[in-house]
Amino acid sequence: MPTLTQLNLYPIKSCAGISLREAVLTPAGLMSEQIYDREWMVVDADGNFMSQRQHPRMALIVPRIKADTLELRAPGMLRLEVPLGLPAPEDERTLEVRVWDDVVKAYDCDETTAVWFSNFLGTPCRLVRFHADAKRLSSREWTGAVEAPNMFTDGFPMLVISEESLADLNEKLRAQGRDALPMDRFRPNLVVAGVGAYEEDHAEEIRIGSARLKPVKPCARCNMPSVDQATGVPGPDPLDVMQSFRTNARVGGGIAFGMNTILLEGEGQVLRVGQEVDVALAF
Repeated sequence: MPTLTQLNLYPIKSCAGISLREAVLTPAGLMSEQIYDREWMVVDADGNFMSQRQHPRMALIVPRIKADTLELRAPGMLRLEVPLGLPAPEDERTLEVRVWDDVVKAYDCDETTAVWFSNFLGTPCRLVRFHADAKRLSSREWTGAVEAPNMFTDGFPMLVISEESLADLNEKLRAQGRDALPMDRFRPNLVVAGVGAYEEDHAEEIRIGSARLKPVKPCARCNMPSVDQATGVPGPDPLDVMQSFRTNARVGGGIAFGMNTILLEGEGQVLRVGQEVDVALAF
């Protein structure tokens, strides 16, 4: 029987993730201790999102949920603690920020936090948090009748990858004399094992307990899988090898790996590593 082998939460877009034993399902993705996936984001001086695509050192910013703060560590930096409580309406500072084509309202974190991120990344930037009044939806072209909210994800609440898909990719990389890659290069939220390689591509639904998840769009890949998540240093880009077998006409000929996924049913359900998973294929 297929099983759930990893749950990963990324509190800050493009920074390190947190490996969880359990997490709560919400329409906007995974949540743990009232912290949502990609609830925070780093933006440049113009309010545009920053990512490992241009700033690979972001991989070295490691968050940890600690009581009432989000604790951040990075090499050569003093520990930073970001309060988890939302500001009172009269005290909040907000910004309009851009993530891809969406412009949304966000809470602006304080100057100490901005200086910490700017010093570590070597460029003026700020940390922002998704505003309680903001709304950002996945493309209905892919979700159909389902209204799927997001915070600062690229465009969908969850990313699902199977261990077998990574094993197949690594076999092809090794055949080309390349090193195998760990799963963290692809930054999934849910990892499943016990299915065929790339079976997630063809899933009509993924059922875990009473929850129903629907993979809706192949995840077209950029250069981020080339970044070593332990060092923040880009290495050989696997896309050249992947191009020979993972181009996908559904995403304009892009190189796809993993499936962007939405929640159909099961809001509030707790997922646990080791749970059985039922993958219902579309054919």
